[in-house]
Amino acid sequence: MLKVGLTGGIASGKSFVGEALAGYGCLLIQADDLGHEVLAPSGEAFEPVVREFGSAILAADGTIDRRFLAALVFSDPQRLARLNALVHPAVIRREEEAIARFRATSPGGIAVVEAAILIETGSYSRFDKLILVTCTGEQQLERALRREGASEFDIRARISRQMPLAGKRKFADFVIDTSGEKAGTLRQVREVYDQLRRNQP
Repeated sequence: MLKVGLTGGIASGKSFVGEALAGYGCLLIQADDLGHEVLAPSGEAFEPVVREFGSAILAADGTIDRRFLAALVFSDPQRLARLNALVHPAVIRREEEAIARFRATSPGGIAVVEAAILIETGSYSRFDKLILVTCTGEQQLERALRREGASEFDIRARISRQMPLAGKRKFADFVIDTSGEKAGTLRQVREVYDQLRRNQP
């Protein structure tokens, strides 16, 4: 079985590429979804995060207000690192459990983990191959602003904290450029998928 990391900056088109790969039969694991799960009241990271950042991060229904928490940590690198240290191990455990289940039923399959900061955290080294999704900075901003509750200040701040694309390219086995039409992106996905199949151990 092949383990593939799928990464790129905010609003670069990772999810679109991931869903296209899933359409070819790959297992798609979205780290952001797992992050939601581990921060839910029943999740492994809920109590440690509330202890670390205080009850002020809780919404009226007792869940963690993710938007408030993000605003709290993203301007403070030390607090962001602390949050990541509490959340990422639980997310990685869930990823590996999902991959193990997939391996048991599809030993010749391809498991794809989509996550924004695989390179920045060093997690890219857990994968056999790494796909980097890119587009222009202007497109990132434009796409991200379409999301509910997005603010230009927050988006620019998040983009500025991520590793520049030029730095990420040297880690990638494949680069998919989503700056053009969707049909062009899908052609690139098919080419990468075919190469991944040829790289099967």
